Amino acid sequence: MSQLSLLVVMIAALVTPLVVAKLHFNAVPNAVAEIIVGIIIGQTGLNLVHTTSNLTFLSSLGVIILMFLSGMEINFDLFSRSARSKGDKQIAPTTLAALAFVGVVAVAAGLGFALHVAGLFSDIFLAIILFSTIALGIVIAALKEQELLSKPIGQTILLTAVLGEVVPLLALTIYASINGGHAGRIWLIILIFVAAIILLRRFKAVYRFFANIDKSTTQLDIRLAFFLIFVLVTVAERVGAENILGAFLAGMVMKLLRPSELTRDKLTSIGYGFFIPIFFIMTGAKLNLRTLLADPQAAMLIPLFFACFIAAKIVPYFVFRLRYKQTNALAAAFLTSTTITLVLPTLQVARNLHAITEQQAGAFTLAAVLTAICSPIIFNRLYKPEPEDVRKTEVTFVGTNLLTIPVAQKLPHALYDVHMVTDSEKNYHTYNSQATDVRLLDSMTEATLAQAGVFDTEVLVLGYRDGEVNYQLAEAAVARKVPRIIARFERDLSDERIDLLAHKGVEIFNSYNVNVSLMRGLIETPSTLRLLTDTEAGLYEVAVRNHRYTGIALQSLPNITGITISRIYRAGKFVAPHGDTLIEPNDHLIFTGDKAAARELQRELGKMN
Repeated sequence: MSQLSLLVVMIAALVTPLVVAKLHFNAVPNAVAEIIVGIIIGQTGLNLVHTTSNLTFLSSLGVIILMFLSGMEINFDLFSRSARSKGDKQIAPTTLAALAFVGVVAVAAGLGFALHVAGLFSDIFLAIILFSTIALGIVIAALKEQELLSKPIGQTILLTAVLGEVVPLLALTIYASINGGHAGRIWLIILIFVAAIILLRRFKAVYRFFANIDKSTTQLDIRLAFFLIFVLVTVAERVGAENILGAFLAGMVMKLLRPSELTRDKLTSIGYGFFIPIFFIMTGAKLNLRTLLADPQAAMLIPLFFACFIAAKIVPYFVFRLRYKQTNALAAAFLTSTTITLVLPTLQVARNLHAITEQQAGAFTLAAVLTAICSPIIFNRLYKPEPEDVRKTEVTFVGTNLLTIPVAQKLPHALYDVHMVTDSEKNYHTYNSQATDVRLLDSMTEATLAQAGVFDTEVLVLGYRDGEVNYQLAEAAVARKVPRIIARFERDLSDERIDLLAHKGVEIFNSYNVNVSLMRGLIETPSTLRLLTDTEAGLYEVAVRNHRYTGIALQSLPNITGITISRIYRAGKFVAPHGDTLIEPNDHLIFTGDKAAARELQRELGKMN
């Protein structure tokens, strides 16, 4: 019977996404579909699955890996990047998210108290935890679908969801310690964070070493991930905390180690390919809806809890309205009402503590399932792109002269937001009318440029006439972690110093080398040079940042007709492409084709989502 139940669950895990795709139920999250399938094959429906020791173990491991992957979803760069937007005087996403979540907790407290007074649910603190949770994984999936993760409204929703997962998780740990008779050991929870910090510090250098020696037969990155999980889960259990807190912190540590996209894909494949579906299916299989719906009071709790989950997120609407359009603020508020991921572990903890009845737990589960179905659908129906959602690559030129002005003029305005600065009053008056944004600065020192926000850009082109100034500014830009730095040196610096900058990732050019290359190209490869300068077709490059297209074959790319991909630059090496070559995150595709089709492909693949 044990093996048969496991076999049925594995068949269900395989068939569920196929059925969802076949019936075009794409708006239903996989987690919800798996819970529904669990209900069908479990106690409520066909009674094909019974709780066994193997399934209990795999389900427990599934929730641990789910929390680990949730911890890995947190983008810590958002907390600094979203707080500073060049020239953006509107309320920062971090501020909006903090205000929204404080409002969520306040309303959740009111709802918990109201249920207590009405005699429908006595544990106010548990109700606050449940009503304030947000399903981070489902929120991220919805934002990815709309390609909003890198945009202000997407960052606001995402940060709110992060708070809706981290804060309730910490509150759940404290709740379990108090109700489990370990109130005096709450301070020991600090040890989990100490262990996480030690692991992070000790493994930074080790992880870089792993990256250099990792092989397909060792998979050291995956071994490290599971090592982190079990170390922090063990520490959490030893100090009387919940193991899911340890797993969540392990995911955060792994994220801060900055794993490659390939490592993240492998971990996601392991989790969502095997362990996590078992957890969701078994959650549904354990529900007995016959018993639940036979009890009128228990049946009444389902719509009541569903209404509470929605009502708890009413404050975010008013907070988001401070910056975003009314319909988008409403859409965002509905998306934050999505909850399922942390509700299920919370209910399991409450059951273990005998703080909740099976009927109440079932009602909470079904209400959470309803939010996970309805809220993303409403969000997709209501959301309309904000004007600031049309994102261009920001390029800043330091130096306004005969070399930089023609380049700035030729960059497509639909793709690039170009800014220029100069300290020459003569050049400013000469070229001010020939570029969109030219500013006159007092000097070209690091302090002056920093005050002007020059380093807050994606591409910094140092085209100043003085190589020593460019060198100093390139060093400053490297220290400030500007994503791309292009610097001009006209043989006025030693090769050693230039090589040092190149080693740090600065891209070097000079007029002499450019002219020599052009002349050589005219002589040796006239057709290639014509391809580069053709106004109708040309040579293009794009870095793949849109995760929608990673893991698929080149031949499956949109609008690929009329495009010829000649090379893929991957992890520092060139790869010869074929039609069935799979695209990996951050691949640089070098291709030729019609200008309109090429620009569209650049826009689509280069989107941050």
